[in-house]
Amino acid sequence: MRLDKDFLTELELWPHFEMRRMAARAEPVTHSPAPAARVARVASVVKAEKKATPAAAIAVQVTADPARALRIAGLEWQALAADAATCKACALCQQRRQVVVGVGAQTAPWLFIGEGPGAEEDESGEPFVGQSGKLLDAMLKAVGLQRGTEVAITNVVKCRPPGNRTPTLDEAAACAPYLDRQIALQQPKLIVALGKTAITRLTGVDAPMASLRGQVHQYQGIPVVATYHPSYLLHKLPEKLKAWEDLLLAKSEMEKTLAGAA
Repeated sequence: MRLDKDFLTELELWPHFEMRRMAARAEPVTHSPAPAARVARVASVVKAEKKATPAAAIAVQVTADPARALRIAGLEWQALAADAATCKACALCQQRRQVVVGVGAQTAPWLFIGEGPGAEEDESGEPFVGQSGKLLDAMLKAVGLQRGTEVAITNVVKCRPPGNRTPTLDEAAACAPYLDRQIALQQPKLIVALGKTAITRLTGVDAPMASLRGQVHQYQGIPVVATYHPSYLLHKLPEKLKAWEDLLLAKSEMEKTLAGAA
């Protein structure tokens, strides 16, 4: 994995990396806070945690059609794609050009999950194309990965939301059987959730991305690392370094997982 200046410059990360390093050097040494200050800080953290919506309150709803969910849970890859192509479980089906199920090897150890197809994805039938796709490919390259045999990519919902808006909970619930079956069939070693919609869908925790990234979550026993969605990073360039750090965390966790399985 390359971490030199030329490589980071190529990924437009070097200016942010250099600024952070200089800030760390200039940061004055501080003493431990007084007991009262520590108590206040702990109280602040507890208060912030209480603001996060409980998982049970925002977890994807149980489908209103359990028979459908049970049927989808028994489908293999080809049948799953065919079933999704004719799905009319929510209103997103009314304007789609095609269903975007995913891309990558069916046994890939890495699974990246975004929120939903955009206009270009709806046109091409492949997730993460256009500018967001180019950035995702650059992010993968930064940690020595590429989409294909080792990385599979999909979304929480398989049809494009109008105006590329965030999928609703009902839409995520309608597509939940498909995503759950994809994960069960692929059995990835690690999942990277791209954006709040994806990490909320997997963990049921409705909290700011800042509090969800930088740690390892679990989804049905699979490690999950959250990072910012590439489309967000296109407009928030300083956050690209944080996304890079998240991928380094994911890479480290994958190495631990593989070492434990050896």
